[in-house]
Amino acid sequence: MRGALVAVAAVFAVAALPGQVYAAGAPGSYTFDPDAESVGGADISAEASKLKPGGVYKSAIRSGQKLYYRLDLDARTNAYVSAVVVPKGGGKVAYGDGITLSIRDSSDDECSSQDAVFGSAQYPRPLAAYASRRMDKDGTCQDAGTYYVLIERESKETSDQGEWGLELRYASEPQLASSEPTTAPSSWPSASPAPPAAAADNTRRGGAGYYDATSLETGEWKDRIEPGQTLFYRVPVDWGQQLFATAELSNSTSEKNAYVSSALAMSLENPALGHVADVSPTSYSGKPISVPFDPLPPVAYRNRYDSGDDVRGMRFAGWYYLSVSLSPDVAKAYGQKPIALTLKISVKGEAGKSPYKGDAGIFSVTQGDKDAAREGQSGAQAAEARSERGTMKLVAAGGIGAGTVLVLWLGAWTLIARRRAAAAPVAPTGGQYPYGGPPQAW
Repeated sequence: MRGALVAVAAVFAVAALPGQVYAAGAPGSYTFDPDAESVGGADISAEASKLKPGGVYKSAIRSGQKLYYRLDLDARTNAYVSAVVVPKGGGKVAYGDGITLSIRDSSDDECSSQDAVFGSAQYPRPLAAYASRRMDKDGTCQDAGTYYVLIERESKETSDQGEWGLELRYASEPQLASSEPTTAPSSWPSASPAPPAAAADNTRRGGAGYYDATSLETGEWKDRIEPGQTLFYRVPVDWGQQLFATAELSNSTSEKNAYVSSALAMSLENPALGHVADVSPTSYSGKPISVPFDPLPPVAYRNRYDSGDDVRGMRFAGWYYLSVSLSPDVAKAYGQKPIALTLKISVKGEAGKSPYKGDAGIFSVTQGDKDAAREGQSGAQAAEARSERGTMKLVAAGGIGAGTVLVLWLGAWTLIARRRAAAAPVAPTGGQYPYGGPPQAW
């Protein structure tokens, strides 16, 4: 009973909390996962902190620094570690600045690596990369043992040398249910789909990080973006489905016609936060611009065997993340006022069967994910909704348990009372009990 009362109290406590709105923060801000565990990278591998599967971590890296983190891997599981590097807003970056993320065995042999670097869009914004230890018949890094995540940062002398934030994630890929093809696809549908229809209420405010990215489904979605700001969105894409995405920046209401190079940048990351593709940053002169991704292949396990990030990145089902950034230089020409942003999203194709055994975790699309996309929930809101549903189940179970205990207690009390009544001596004629008193006094 006490557990049920505690659960009921918890529900009322949750219900009493004001609703929390997850929206993008100020330009240059980034929302780290609040559950991320702080961990320091080590300059030498022997002192590296251990990362655990499913863990999210917060760290930092200085210019020119090389940091190690430890993994303990078996000889059967594909492991992925991602890093989101977050330069401080207002700092200066140059072409080629960024990080290289790799996974290495204990002999320093590289298993895989990926860069997250600034190209022609030379302004601070979050960038993501990942590396993997993948089990292949003829591959390297196949043994069980100690492995290391190595993150190396490079910044030009003219760039900001200050500390950059890091958000690390470690995910394990589920085991296959059966063998899959080991050759990459050579072709896929490349025709752009018809423009998606806009819903009556099609405003979706982007998040300020991967943690609170706003969920989208097929459709046309409206937002507003400020100079120097990066907005985050996510789209559920299942096995066999193909994602098309276009970002459109509206015209400025200013009468100026100033030219801003590499003004709008857009990037795509997969469910393990591995970089998949980006669009060439587009210049802006106060007139509408549109930036689509090149046609990407349908999600398939076999995509991993391609040599290009844009194909092999489409290797999992799950949430795919879009980030859209607007150069801070736009403010110099057109002011800090937000500019209208339109995202056109199309997910084509029927969902196929998962190749994994059992629950695939983040490498799947659930009914809850589809509901979140339809309702426009952020990742944070969806997590909160799951937590509340879990609490309600606890209350229901606790309530049933408390009711059962109460009924059993009342039943037992009644049974005892009846037995006592049946066992009590009957008073003789005249109302006199033997032994000088009623049964209670015997």
